[in-house]
Amino acid sequence: MKKLVILISGRGSNMEAIVRASIPDAMIAAVIANKPTAAGLDFARAQGIEAQVVDHTGYANRDAFDEALAAAIDRHEPDLVVLAGFMRVLGDDFVRRYEGRMINIHPSLLPSFPGLHTHRKAIEAGVRLHGATVHFVTPTLDCGPIIAQTAVAVSADDSEASLAEKVLAQEHIIYPQAVRWFVEGRLRVDGNRVTVTDARLPCEGWIVPLPDA
Repeated sequence: MKKLVILISGRGSNMEAIVRASIPDAMIAAVIANKPTAAGLDFARAQGIEAQVVDHTGYANRDAFDEALAAAIDRHEPDLVVLAGFMRVLGDDFVRRYEGRMINIHPSLLPSFPGLHTHRKAIEAGVRLHGATVHFVTPTLDCGPIIAQTAVAVSADDSEASLAEKVLAQEHIIYPQAVRWFVEGRLRVDGNRVTVTDARLPCEGWIVPLPDA
């Protein structure tokens, strides 16, 4: 049984998708938010999952917050830390503490459009495909080894909001699948390349893993 801790900042829709996926041999030990108003905390509690707040505004600096957050996480001894709409930049020491066992989903086809406002950037750039990327977290923001990606077509009449909605729907497919691969021990990392052994695609044509050679 692999234990997971999920970090959120708001409604936590990707967290919900992972919980609802009921991944075999995975136990969500806790959901932790950096905001006491995060709506996802109510969902977690309703599912019987321990929900906790480590409010970043209560700490003098990022290092102090990182230490408190790490202490809250480590109490559960997780095998995997899942960032699901966690909107805080984490320090290098914190990231290295969970190296190889912390993943994130970013709403773009990395390495394109790292950082914020990805949907707006995609529309302004005139790209035909946009999407989301699940990756291991490294000290360089949005630059870790890519586990899987999902793509959607960008329509001529797409707004930032409509494109975000299309991408989010696919995030809810790809993220639980990536977590499942981790739990099943299917991920192999070699430098910046991730291979997936015996990948089973829930949505062929959208999820793009690198097959194991």
